[in-house]
Amino acid sequence: MRCEKVWTNARLATMRSDLDGLGIIENGAIAASDGQILFAGNASDMPAFDAAEVHDCSGRWITPGLIDCHTHLIHGGDRAAEFEMRLAGASYAEIAQAGGGILSTMRATREASEDALVGSALPRLDALIAEGATTIEVKSGYGLTIDAELKMLLAARRLSKERCVQISTTFLGAHALPPEFAGDPDSYITLLCDVLLPQVAELGLADAVDGFCEGIGFSPAQIQRLFDVAQRYNLPVKLHAEQLSNLHGAQMAAQYGALSADHLEYLDDCGIAAMARSGTIATLLPGAYYFMRETQFPPVNALRKAGVPIALATDCNPGTSPLTSLLLVMNMGATLFRLTVEECLTGVTRNAARALGLSGSIGTLEAGKRCDLAIWDIERPAELVYRMGFNPLLARVWSGQ
Repeated sequence: MRCEKVWTNARLATMRSDLDGLGIIENGAIAASDGQILFAGNASDMPAFDAAEVHDCSGRWITPGLIDCHTHLIHGGDRAAEFEMRLAGASYAEIAQAGGGILSTMRATREASEDALVGSALPRLDALIAEGATTIEVKSGYGLTIDAELKMLLAARRLSKERCVQISTTFLGAHALPPEFAGDPDSYITLLCDVLLPQVAELGLADAVDGFCEGIGFSPAQIQRLFDVAQRYNLPVKLHAEQLSNLHGAQMAAQYGALSADHLEYLDDCGIAAMARSGTIATLLPGAYYFMRETQFPPVNALRKAGVPIALATDCNPGTSPLTSLLLVMNMGATLFRLTVEECLTGVTRNAARALGLSGSIGTLEAGKRCDLAIWDIERPAELVYRMGFNPLLARVWSGQ
């Protein structure tokens, strides 16, 4: 049987849900053609492939390519100056009065060209790729006008042409209230529902729709209006929910069959039960928890008990999580949230794929999935969670290449 590539003499952490733990196969091999896995399993069970290329992994570990399922990778400027102000004791209100906060990123994003947004995002993207990421979600939400939001999504789509990586785009127009609509959030939601989201859908620029459901964001009723429109265009939804308070956003999102609800520090039992029923993924973002010095611990034990799958992501953004390392995210998930090694690795592979609605094509090592691999020079998978500031990636394979 002919195939393009074979990887032999490997230890596989397949992350398959039908196998125990990490789905480990000690004497592993993988065969692939046309960017798709033909075989992933015990070398003794592999058909006799006639491979154009054979790679001896010398006992190294292979996992699925890592997946960052929540980022704000596209944006103008940075917020280092206000970070310095915070360290000096300035309050959020004082920073906002000085022109900081999300509106400063909004201004910089509006002023930047599409080319400039792509150029500034590439170093952040490259940092993720260098640690084995093969699929990355990118949100809009810093433009907050029709032209600027479309510009962000076009820039995000371009990233997959600049690098060998899958970019999943999310429309986050309901991220913050722009100054043009100060005091009138309902009118802004009307603009999103009647004009912007239909344009985004018709242009095919988004794979999902997101919103920020908080007292400083938008109410559940306002988000519901947006989600109703998303459903009309067959766009899946997800939600920033219960990060700063409990508005029961996760429960509402679950009623829409949301792919994920993210942050979740203030999630209650009703929200957890709703997510369990709908299959909504709980995406935890330890980078934001760390950077903002949060003290409200997400209900990890209750999520486990209810069987709600947990994903992990960087939340890469200029204001609350300027983080571009999924390896560090896993360490933070373990140290801050007390997740296990299995939960951390599952959180950036299989469950992250589910959080993007992509579990049919990525997230595990098995026949029929895209050949996205991360090959690690480690002795055991726990090293990927244990180390800080060290990258043991030997090779990254995206779509067989």
